[in-house]
Amino acid sequence: MRNTKYLQLFRNWIWLQAAIWFFMFGTLSCNDDLSKSGGAGKLSFSTDTVRFDTVFTSVGSVTNKFLIYNKSNSELLINAIALSGGKSSIFKMNVDGMVSADNQFSNIKLRPNDSVYVFVSVTVNPNNSDNPVLVEDAISFTCGSVQQKVVLNAIGQDVILMKNRRISSDSLLTAQKPFLIMGDLTVDSLKTLTISAGCKLYFHKDGNLKVKGTLIANGSFEKPILMRGDRLDSIKFDIHFPYNNIWGQWGGVTLKGAGHHHLLQHVYMNGGAYGILATNSDMNQTSDIKIEYSRIHNFTTTGLKSENCNLDVSNTEISNTGSYCVYIKGGKHSFIHCTIANYFNNSDLAGLIKNSRDKTPALLIMNMERCAPMESNFQNCIITGSVENEFSLATLFPETYNGNFESNYIKRTAPLTTPQFKNTKWFAKNDTVFKVIQYLSKKDMYFDFRLDSVSKARGLANKVIAAKYPLDMLGNDRNIGNSPDLGAYQWMPQKEK
Repeated sequence: MRNTKYLQLFRNWIWLQAAIWFFMFGTLSCNDDLSKSGGAGKLSFSTDTVRFDTVFTSVGSVTNKFLIYNKSNSELLINAIALSGGKSSIFKMNVDGMVSADNQFSNIKLRPNDSVYVFVSVTVNPNNSDNPVLVEDAISFTCGSVQQKVVLNAIGQDVILMKNRRISSDSLLTAQKPFLIMGDLTVDSLKTLTISAGCKLYFHKDGNLKVKGTLIANGSFEKPILMRGDRLDSIKFDIHFPYNNIWGQWGGVTLKGAGHHHLLQHVYMNGGAYGILATNSDMNQTSDIKIEYSRIHNFTTTGLKSENCNLDVSNTEISNTGSYCVYIKGGKHSFIHCTIANYFNNSDLAGLIKNSRDKTPALLIMNMERCAPMESNFQNCIITGSVENEFSLATLFPETYNGNFESNYIKRTAPLTTPQFKNTKWFAKNDTVFKVIQYLSKKDMYFDFRLDSVSKARGLANKVIAAKYPLDMLGNDRNIGNSPDLGAYQWMPQKEK
């Protein structure tokens, strides 16, 4: 009887072990639910679709990544991971540091509550099309009898590559295809480079536009000209934010020499080492530079630096630089309805990449020796930022300086009392002026230098001056209600969605 009892206990133990093994095997198999969220014994993913921003053809690959999760308490065996397009796919992948020529992997073990990175790169071949083209593929995951997938898609765009190109005759860049500038795009002296409305110039790291002749950039409200870095993807840590919001992605625009007549109209440029650097060593002959309806934003050093040039700047925003937003030495210059704002210190990129500006003001007018005769005219402008003094007039005799500063809003602890300053609003603290003066990607906030509804700069513009510049930077009528605002932007009520 004792042996029978022990035999029965042994049989029960065997059945118990079988039940346990059956349960464990069941948790290791993937179910038929292809949901992204995952559950016990099922693969989960950090995303169900890996999207690439616009990828330029024939200029190397762009890499993205996602995570595979095992959220169960048991080890999972992934029988196969494969790109649907196989070896011929324009996408390539790396799974947990491993690569495969045919884009296939097998028998990948994933420990309990662990994860594996999958890196995906894409290289788009020329498609002989002026318009962007969508390209797609998918990565399939086989776990037991169940398959799951992650979709891949990218936008391929043909570009006109200009690598260390020299413009030796009058030339026109059209908006038919974007231009990718690698190295220097140089315009010879006595030659004119004309850039059409809607043209997009993407600059590779350290790429520059160097103009020894004349630059005519003729954008429009509907089709502005774009100058920016060529990184169209995002930095990816715990959060995502685009490279386009980061300074120093390319060089800048240099205008050299005397006797030229440059025009930059409806030009949006950002993210470089410097914006516009206009240099002229001839104190007896200046160059003329007209800038209107433009935005020069987020540069490592300065936005607009001019030496011995005549400037005519209107309805333009020059903002966020590591040093001066605007530096002027020599020549006549007029700024009407401009916003000069420097909150570069507020660009901490959600704590991942910090930056700081020096203590130089947003605007410096340098009237010292060895420069062409100077004359200043600032009307209906906003000059402000994150430091105490955002305006400096460096001259040996400020009371006799040939300047007119009328109806401006300037941040400075000590107001200037010389006769040149008329109807100027001085302020020393950070009054509410703009909509957003910071970049906090965790809160989905980026600098917006349009006026806040309670802005201290609303309704303060000289009406006679504003009537001569009836449209603001965005094409809004600034004389609606007979109450024009200071700066490049007229406040407009928010439209209901």
